[in-house]
Amino acid sequence: MNNRIKEFRARYGLSQLDLAQKVGVRRETIVFLEKGKYNPSLKLAYDISKAFNLPIESVFIFDGIE
Repeated sequence: MNNRIKEFRARYGLSQLDLAQKVGVRRETIVFLEKGKYNPSLKLAYDISKAFNLPIESVFIFDGIE
């Protein structure tokens, strides 16, 4: 799964720590998500998309799911 977290963080002027605090995870979790080394739970993906006030499909790209 790919994501656009880094892009949206920059657009909204949020640091990794800012986003992590908004969604209740450690900064390292955001780092791993941005690098594609961690797939979030559905709840975390939802919380991140809501932090950007965007639909989940705008933030996360679900490759190979039909």
